[in-house]
Amino acid sequence: MALVYRTMMQLAGILFCLLGWVLSCLTTYLPQWKNLNLELNELEIWTMGLWQACVVQEEGGMQCKEFDSFLALPPELKISRILMFVSNGLGLSGLLLSGFGLDCLKIGEQQLDLKRRLLLLGGILFWISGVTAIVPVSWVAHTTVQEFWDENIPDIVPRWDFGEALFVGWFAGFCLILGGSMLNCTVCSADAQSSSVHYTVAEEQDNCQYLES
Repeated sequence: MALVYRTMMQLAGILFCLLGWVLSCLTTYLPQWKNLNLELNELEIWTMGLWQACVVQEEGGMQCKEFDSFLALPPELKISRILMFVSNGLGLSGLLLSGFGLDCLKIGEQQLDLKRRLLLLGGILFWISGVTAIVPVSWVAHTTVQEFWDENIPDIVPRWDFGEALFVGWFAGFCLILGGSMLNCTVCSADAQSSSVHYTVAEEQDNCQYLES
């Protein structure tokens, strides 16, 4: 029963991590990190991402333009690009490592300690991946809030607002951290169970030796 519960928890954790990794990759390339709705022209909505700025027109669809230079970007967008790449890479590494450490995978059945270490390492990588996904999203959100409430900017000037990609990034980071925590919990429960089994076996052996004497 405990083995079935641990296996189901591992599968749930790996599914959460897979979902978080896919959403993290999607967040990296979505152009809706910031939205700008011009009150003078409500038919146009400007959006900005890590790679391009787009304008959405009611009649003409979406037109986007890539940023000309990485060095010309604001600091939060520069660091966000790097951190999102790190998050995606760590998430992929975590999927590969933890996949080989799952109990339902028949490969390496005789090397249980190695499988647990791979699962634990994968869970830790998912934690770091989740944090590195949440940090850039939260940083861009923080700068957006500061600029929105900046009293030095006249009220007539349009302000950037939160884009949909920020919420996708927050959810991705949450899924990665949750999935990594579930995987690590199964490793800890397996270690505790094996320790109790070894203790019970040793106690029974001591009792048998006492009876024989």
